[in-house]
Amino acid sequence: MNIRMIAVVMSRILLTEAALLLLPLVVALLYGESVLPFLIPILILTVIGLVLRAVRPGQTALFARDGLAVVALAWIAMSAFGALPFCISGDIPHFVDAFFETVSGFTTTGASILTEVESLTYSGLFWRSFTHWVGGMGVLVFVMAILPMSDGHGMHLLRAEVPGPTVGKLVSRMSDSAKILYGIYLVMTLIEIVLLLAGGMPLFDACVHSFGTAGTGGFSSRNLSVGAYDNAYFDVVIGVFMLLFGVNFNLYYFLLVRRFREVFHSEELRAYVLIVAAAVGAITVNILHMYGSVWQSLRHAFFQVSSIITTTGFATTDFNTWPTFSKAILVTLMFVGACAGSTGGGIKVARLVILSKTSLCDMRRMLHPNAVSTVRFEGKPMGDKQIRSVHLFLTVYLMVFCISCLLLSLEHMDLITTFTAVASCMNNIGPGLEIVGPMGNFSSFSYASKLLLSFDMLAGRLELFPMLLLFSPSIWKRRLPVHSSQN
Repeated sequence: MNIRMIAVVMSRILLTEAALLLLPLVVALLYGESVLPFLIPILILTVIGLVLRAVRPGQTALFARDGLAVVALAWIAMSAFGALPFCISGDIPHFVDAFFETVSGFTTTGASILTEVESLTYSGLFWRSFTHWVGGMGVLVFVMAILPMSDGHGMHLLRAEVPGPTVGKLVSRMSDSAKILYGIYLVMTLIEIVLLLAGGMPLFDACVHSFGTAGTGGFSSRNLSVGAYDNAYFDVVIGVFMLLFGVNFNLYYFLLVRRFREVFHSEELRAYVLIVAAAVGAITVNILHMYGSVWQSLRHAFFQVSSIITTTGFATTDFNTWPTFSKAILVTLMFVGACAGSTGGGIKVARLVILSKTSLCDMRRMLHPNAVSTVRFEGKPMGDKQIRSVHLFLTVYLMVFCISCLLLSLEHMDLITTFTAVASCMNNIGPGLEIVGPMGNFSSFSYASKLLLSFDMLAGRLELFPMLLLFSPSIWKRRLPVHSSQN
């Protein structure tokens, strides 16, 4: 492992976080609040960042395992330092609680330990939701967009951070790809802010909810989330944008360069739209007796399906009171997740499409052993290595999920709370059912359980392996001076 080069990359990340903290500091000034909760972490991050920047690496190469380590360490460090403003201001006095909340922010989970959101300072609320926006597209992608790295460094970092079974460059330079992604991301966020303002939402609330929508995070400035407004216009705008941010961002780039065929022939996009339509239709019929009209039932069904499948976590109603069939659909959508290459979490629609095709292909081979069949995805044949990686991900995912459920069950809470708490954190959803439902929170868990769930949130956002490999002794061994480009 190239520890010196990792230190250099980490210096960029910490200095970037120091710069990001200037925004909530400005908000504190505008609302007449203390700036110390942000000024102190800025100074700490700046000093540590400059010290690490002074390191002179013997080799500048970053290999695959270095990229995995950098991504995991970056997200842990960003969350740890990002928790300091909450502790210093007194918004969230205990560090573990503040760390949980910040991890939930950066991983765009939206799970919260707060019982009274509206009691937070304006600057605290802003920083809490702004972490969604930064973490949505990826911390390392953001750093590459503003502080370009060589493509050799960037590709390993992008592979370790961007969600989905495949990662590629939009253009020849990795830093340019990062700029394109964040450019599209920023424009879409600004459009949503304008639309919410047009509907009468205050500017501060419009920014907070747009950050939560863009990052598919779900932190709100209101205790009742989006339901506090009881406004159909806001429900539709936020619901539509949640679905848009759940789409692979590569497709938006293809639209910009007029490669319409690749967009309309996307298998993942078609599956995503079909799943949403089927879920909305089924839930609308199932809850019709609760709301008395098709429009109200459709409105709530559309919003909650959009919120859950994109792993955003906003709520307009307490779906904990819905019939079992509707709740079962929502729990299923927690695992499905959004599209690969989006800001959403979950297993990803792309993986499920690949798994379905692989299963059908294997069954055909059982019936016709001599037949030659190939699994194709997005019009291209899938190699054995790609298919194995999808199966490996699902296997490790289930192992981590089961172990987390067993450990969390030591809290002696009911099974539905335990199961959905792990599901919501690993899939970066936010709300679960029962105690952790849309009107509940995670405050009743012990500090040990909050750290476990924080790990689950980070593991889920980073596609498991960067976090798990931190516990492997081999990843920390120094690289021997061999002439090889492989890890």
